[in-house]
Amino acid sequence: MSRGHRPGRRRRGREGGPSPPSGERVLVLPGEEIPSHGLKPGPGTYRVGGKVFASVLGLLSPRPPVVQVVPLSGRYIPHPDDVVVGIVTDVQTTFWLLDIGAPRWAPLHMTGTPWKIDVGETDRYLRVGDAVIVRVESLEATGRIGVTMNGERLGKLEGGTIVHISPARVPRVVGRGGSMVDTIGRHTGAKIAVGQNGRVWVDGSPEAIRRVSDVLRLIDEEGQRSGLTERVESYLRSTRPTQPEGPEAPEREGSSRDRVEEEFESGDGAEEESDVGPGPEGSEPH
Repeated sequence: MSRGHRPGRRRRGREGGPSPPSGERVLVLPGEEIPSHGLKPGPGTYRVGGKVFASVLGLLSPRPPVVQVVPLSGRYIPHPDDVVVGIVTDVQTTFWLLDIGAPRWAPLHMTGTPWKIDVGETDRYLRVGDAVIVRVESLEATGRIGVTMNGERLGKLEGGTIVHISPARVPRVVGRGGSMVDTIGRHTGAKIAVGQNGRVWVDGSPEAIRRVSDVLRLIDEEGQRSGLTERVESYLRSTRPTQPEGPEAPEREGSSRDRVEEEFESGDGAEEESDVGPGPEGSEPH
């Protein structure tokens, strides 16, 4: 039985009609037929009888070889190889429980870290409330989410602040080729790590953290609109600090390498999507 498609109604850009003008963002409804143009159904879509339909309310985003719909909102659903920001909620003798914003908590076993830990000493390395960058390693049929801290640019996050946005907005925060997050870091001087689960770690001066937080709220609220990059840049220019040591001052040698590293595999096809990852410093036990 087909899932909710409604015959007899056509809209601009749908099958059988003209495609929307280049750059126009098309809002689609769940169960609405969308143009595939030979592309395979991707996230946010399903196929029935050779036709492709939207499974969520979101923005149409053809990303060859697939066509997908980027949801406007929703809870984070983990996928293998997602890099996410987790919060320690419980400490056991051989593992920590992490809240990654998913329907279930994710256990991080002590063997999934770069540390040599003896049984019963886990609380010397991570405590309740600590923030970490981890990668989703496995998703089991039981619902268990396996994560690891082993890997480049993964680890404990020291200091900083975590800002929450909708997971659907992550591709807009990242930007094409990392352009958006690079622009934010360049104008504010902040270190930024974007998790696929909608958690953004920000570190820097109080003013830099405030400006980045404001920009993230702007993207979260207006990410579905066109011209977002221009509005973000306009805000950053209008709030530029006047202190000589402000974000627009010449960078110290090597500081640009510490800001943003392209690391994340972003699976949501938004207009300005790319791979951007965190740059946490190496961590040591307490």
